[in-house]
Amino acid sequence: MKRYPLILFVFFSFDLLGQSIPAGFPIFEEIQRRNQLRVVDTIGDSFLIRPVHAMDTLYRFNKILDFAYSKKKLEFGVSPFINTTRILSNRPYNMGDYGMIPNPGYQTYLSGGINVKWKFINLDFRPELVIAQNKGYQTSLDQFTDSELRSKFFYWNRGDFPERFGKGWLISPWWGQSKLSFQFSGFEIGAATENVWWGPGQWNALTFSNSAQGFPHLTLNTTKPAKTFFGYFETQLVIGKLDNSGYDPSQFPELNDQYFKPFSEDWRYLNALMVSYNPKWIPRLFLGFTRTFQQYRGALGNGFLDYFPVFNGLTKDQYGYDRDADGQDQQITIFGRYVIPKSKSEFYFEYGRRDHSKNWREFILNPEHARAYILGFIQLFDLPSISKLIQVRGEVTQAQESVNRYIRYGGFSGGLGGGYTWHTHSKARGFVQNGQPLGVVIAPGANVQTLEFSMVEGIDKMGILLERLVNNQDFYYKAQLQATQRKPWVDFSLGILYDKKIKNLLLSSKLQVIHARNYQWQLDPASTPDFPKGKNLTSMMAQVSLIYFWNKNLDK
Repeated sequence: MKRYPLILFVFFSFDLLGQSIPAGFPIFEEIQRRNQLRVVDTIGDSFLIRPVHAMDTLYRFNKILDFAYSKKKLEFGVSPFINTTRILSNRPYNMGDYGMIPNPGYQTYLSGGINVKWKFINLDFRPELVIAQNKGYQTSLDQFTDSELRSKFFYWNRGDFPERFGKGWLISPWWGQSKLSFQFSGFEIGAATENVWWGPGQWNALTFSNSAQGFPHLTLNTTKPAKTFFGYFETQLVIGKLDNSGYDPSQFPELNDQYFKPFSEDWRYLNALMVSYNPKWIPRLFLGFTRTFQQYRGALGNGFLDYFPVFNGLTKDQYGYDRDADGQDQQITIFGRYVIPKSKSEFYFEYGRRDHSKNWREFILNPEHARAYILGFIQLFDLPSISKLIQVRGEVTQAQESVNRYIRYGGFSGGLGGGYTWHTHSKARGFVQNGQPLGVVIAPGANVQTLEFSMVEGIDKMGILLERLVNNQDFYYKAQLQATQRKPWVDFSLGILYDKKIKNLLLSSKLQVIHARNYQWQLDPASTPDFPKGKNLTSMMAQVSLIYFWNKNLDK
């Protein structure tokens, strides 16, 4: 065992990197990913682990001071300032960004900071502030039967997804995308509150994304793909602290009093591991997996595998059956991304399980149990005689339970309608931070398909976004609403996209019309048993992100 560190230093070759792009940062991740398809960018990042360290991107270290002290170089820089403002009418549209909440009304996000680097010590200080109007909105809970309400609160009692984040305006300062780390060759160890994104998704991820506010964590990770004799590796090991929102789930206090089981006041311990591999023989193929465990701190043991359960066996036969009784919640995913520069295209997938199999035979026979998945692509087309590109990209996220619930949960507490859904658990509650899912942006048990067509010239972009979101399908079938006159609640939306560079300022904007069919599974007042008709609702969302670079001309 003592020889392993030596082997690692023999095989791994790195260069020290500087500033990183916050996970899910507007414009920059998309540009970096697009450049990889065009072989403009020399970084071999898999985009399976983010933040991406910025070396050959537009987002380089924005240095304003560089001096020597005792022959040791100290670098100081100012991070770009970002302000995202969103106005949403009528109802929430399930999305988050660094702690922005899925509620109607006005809200704004502000972040900026500094970067200090001395020898192997790196400090990113990027606090953030969210100010949200946090308006109330109409729901259909007052129209549900007792049985339907119990089905609705079944998921609220196993997760943390409040309809509204308290009453009145929400003002939420946070440490944001901050990190203090120590870098040695291509490895980094540190403490952070920055968002982590695992997996190849562009709009969604099954484990971590920028949907929720970043959580405090310790990290041990690579800062660049590690070169070995049989390919490149990236990895990250995380120990984190997750908190519940503390808010009641519905906007009806009398229903909360009757059906809701209050949260524990304890915080949740998180252990997570991600590994990606790029085979030497297939340069543009990236494969990887993640594994996460969460558990309330008071139920945590004192052994090595209690603190690092990601190194336990993968099946219940190996891992044991008593861990679920102790309140441990596991998720595991595998994913892949294949980049084809010749055709300027990429394809990716992510498949996850929130409940590990009894053994490998059971996994092979029943791979759809407790699963969710993501499929996506990007395709670029050159326009002749001009320097513009057509970009087409799309993604499908399926978080609804599979149809095997009818057999698996028959006679169980879940009934014929199904059991848990993605990001929920009986004892550890939701895989969330402060009331928002850590991975999948859409509401629990939902499915979404997104398609974008745009014209791109450098940083500038104009395009349209088409999206179809089927809301809370697990609840719909668990409450057996399909046996009533009510149809699934489906959102159809059309968005106009516009990105523009103006000297040191970048603008990224979206204007979206959202038409909800059968909103909140409500029936139109004109509906009859012979001619059932759902209630429809049309909403608007306008969002603008402004990114300002200090002391830097982006034309250079």
